Amino acid sequence: MSSGVIVVIIVVAIIVVASAAALAMAGRRRQLQRQFGPEYDVLVKQENSQMRAEAELTQRQRRVRKLNIQPLPEAARRRYLDEWQAIQEEFVDSPQSALTEAYSLVTSVMQERGYPTDDDEQVTADLSVDHARTVGNFRAAQAVTRDVAHGSVETEDMRQALIQYRELFTDLLGQPLDGEPVNGVGARHAKADETEGYERPDPAITDPDGAATTYQDTDV
Repeated sequence: MSSGVIVVIIVVAIIVVASAAALAMAGRRRQLQRQFGPEYDVLVKQENSQMRAEAELTQRQRRVRKLNIQPLPEAARRRYLDEWQAIQEEFVDSPQSALTEAYSLVTSVMQERGYPTDDDEQVTADLSVDHARTVGNFRAAQAVTRDVAHGSVETEDMRQALIQYRELFTDLLGQPLDGEPVNGVGARHAKADETEGYERPDPAITDPDGAATTYQDTDV
């Protein structure tokens, strides 16, 4: 075999390997974009690099796989739904307290599911793996809650923060008592949160008796 033929074979082999690697990388990128949705774009902007962002998202996946994340028992879901309803009712007379309690309740659900909650930044990173659709809203609600603790916040801002907590709350509940997926919040929020590959849930939470309990945005 002549040296020229050998060179051609080597070049072709390199091209084939490079093409396969590029295809694998593109497939991995699409998978990460579908799974993390808007969180993917947030991290790319933050890192100013797709490669660094994708490395971080892959690390998040590996970390969460090692956590013992469990679905909530039926009794716990019933209890949490009742507690959330009480918080929504409290908001009318005491929005600051209701917002703080909403954060505490969401944190309690995380802990019972198996998420570590000691570090706020790590919490949002962990949540982004399986709850990418709602983790951005949770981050925004946290910011409002911190502002409430350090100064004056408009009631409308607190109301929006409570809605954002509710989105993650319903997402964390997992399967409701009748076995259907837990529904999300008001339909008028759907367009703002639509991302390719995501479908917004219907505007209701199924109560323990199987009936749909709708939480209207005007209630909070």
